[in-house]
Amino acid sequence: MELRQMRCFATLAEELHFGRAAATLSMAQPALSLQIQALEKELGVQLLIRSTRRVQLTKPGEVFYERCISVLREIESSSAIVRAVAGKNVDRITIGTIYPATFGVLPLFLSKLGKRFPDIQIHVSSGSTDAIIRDLEKGRINLGFIRPVENIGSLRWQSIANERYLLAVPLGSRLETAETVTMDDLKRERIISFSRSNLSYTEKYFFEQFKKFGLLDQVACSCDDTLSLVSLVAAGMGVGFVPEWTRDLPHQSFRLREVKGVDFTIGMGLAWNKEDPTANREEIVEIARTLAAASRSLKAVGDHSGRHNTKRRLPAHGE
Repeated sequence: MELRQMRCFATLAEELHFGRAAATLSMAQPALSLQIQALEKELGVQLLIRSTRRVQLTKPGEVFYERCISVLREIESSSAIVRAVAGKNVDRITIGTIYPATFGVLPLFLSKLGKRFPDIQIHVSSGSTDAIIRDLEKGRINLGFIRPVENIGSLRWQSIANERYLLAVPLGSRLETAETVTMDDLKRERIISFSRSNLSYTEKYFFEQFKKFGLLDQVACSCDDTLSLVSLVAAGMGVGFVPEWTRDLPHQSFRLREVKGVDFTIGMGLAWNKEDPTANREEIVEIARTLAAASRSLKAVGDHSGRHNTKRRLPAHGE
């Protein structure tokens, strides 16, 4: 049995599609089929159920997939450990990220990582916090930018930033010109919310907040991401809570307002598997720590600047 056969089977077991698996492996589909057939012949068992519409794992196939993943992960881990002991640089790293991290936190991390390891190959994939945690546990990725969770299990965690969410309102709307905005004001508004179908941390967080303040009946529109939400707000479809970084978006047709008496803040951090020799290298852990320190410094500057602006300038009518 060859490692190539195990990689072929593991990829096919994850894709459950010969065409996609062949593309992932950069090989022709007939060649992949031959590898799987040779593997089944050697093992003397059927690993897959093939039909014209789909591919399914048999029970032996499911067990063999888990063993393949374990063996391949151990080989990759051994290679990484040997390279680390020999003082070799990291040559490849795979990062999973939630969508909000792609603005600010992730680019800064990649910049620092690239400077420390100039020849590194980086692959970034996006997903929910739950999916990223599963990938970390299975060794499919090395690092994950995720929301905080109650039980991180065997993973390690470094808190990096806290995202503040403000209310986005259309230009020229009643709430744009209001002197103050309260949660009670939202009971007369159409609220745009993140869709609950994805059940991400942010979506569940705001569902609970709207439930707490009796605003669930006001949710008139939903969407899957922040940029879609601000587009709906700009089009006058309603109001919605968005992260503060949207203040820097170009060509805005909305305004961010603070809501009196509430502070919607959601954490973000970096997680990695404590058994992963690549992620546990001190240089990479240190980059995560510097991101956390930089975030705290920026928050302190922002808080000071905000207090200063409040004293210096009172809002004019219509702002």
